[in-house]
Amino acid sequence: MKSWIAFWNILTKDMRSYYLKPPNISWGVLFPLVWIAMFSIRSGLGMESLPDLLPGLVALSILFGATSVLSVTVTFEKKGRSFERLLLAPISLELLMLAKTAGAILFGVVNAFVPILIASLLTDLSAVKWTILTPVVFLIAVSSTFLGLFIAVSVKEVFEAQTFSNFFRFPMIFLCGLFFPIEHLPVWLRPVAYVLPLTYGADVLHASIRHAGRMPLTLDVGLLAAFCGILFVASLRNIRQKWIA
Repeated sequence: MKSWIAFWNILTKDMRSYYLKPPNISWGVLFPLVWIAMFSIRSGLGMESLPDLLPGLVALSILFGATSVLSVTVTFEKKGRSFERLLLAPISLELLMLAKTAGAILFGVVNAFVPILIASLLTDLSAVKWTILTPVVFLIAVSSTFLGLFIAVSVKEVFEAQTFSNFFRFPMIFLCGLFFPIEHLPVWLRPVAYVLPLTYGADVLHASIRHAGRMPLTLDVGLLAAFCGILFVASLRNIRQKWIA
């Protein structure tokens, strides 16, 4: 019981201190909206194309919302040595890191449904498979959050975390099949797309919103869950080597 009280206190502290700040909300929500608006205007697409763009908008909202805050705040706490004090808490490292990442996961999930809510006011979403969409939104939020955690525990400075985050995020926009099929990529780039977790999340989003998935659902979900586990274990390994050993 004491462990879960600690979990709740860490989560609520992070939500108050980091995630509910206006700059974070604008970065996680407004950036994807502006990016999609620019893409739509440039390509001359009308409102009828909104369901085609919605999977990419949802994925970007999760990705930028979940990683932008966590990768920076953990790095900031490490620099201020509050992260090291937190590691002394009488709870397991796994539960501690889940508490640190739970806020980012929730933030990513909420961000995902902002563009969905806006789209529901502008177009018909009755064909959306919600029973598929909802779980995959959560899995994408978890994988994006654990990617942010891995970045945060791999660098020393805040600016390094920001640079390293963009090193992963911006290529994902073009390589993960969000806005055009992976088959349209150059042959030498396609293998890169298949080692990015968002590729499989984007495919399920296309399947649930546009009914246009290209891979089996079980394969997408299984590989996305595997990436979540790999990133979390790799992050714990870095923490144990750098701060606990």
